Amino acid sequence: AIEKLRRVGLSPDVAEKFPAELSGGMQKRVSLARAIAAEPEIIFFDEPTTGLDPIMSGVINDLIREIVTEMGATAMTITHDMTSVRAIADTVAMLHGGKIRWTGPVSEMDACNDPYVDQFIHGRPTGPIETLR
Repeated sequence: AIEKLRRVGLSPDVAEKFPAELSGGMQKRVSLARAIAAEPEIIFFDEPTTGLDPIMSGVINDLIREIVTEMGATAMTITHDMTSVRAIADTVAMLHGGKIRWTGPVSEMDACNDPYVDQFIHGRPTGPIETLR
């Protein structure tokens, strides 16, 4: 466990702390260390950068990309953070209404011509995705 904490840039003393004693970025890194502790073939991430500032989000994205590559693992990430999508994804699927609207390489996401994807990735309030007003 200590080795995994070191891998995500944390000192061994972090293992003795409670979550409330850690910053948001440290909590995310501890979560990443826990996720890789058993060296799984598939790692699930649920909003890995939510609540972090842009710099710490970049640190977490870099760690995710590095660790997944080193381990040869498959990562499945659920996120609304399009910066993270572009940083860590190879393939993207957009879900809406319980169905996959679009799937493809992240490099093709901006040019996919799906109005749902376009509205979502650009954060537009108007479009086919209904918003509350």
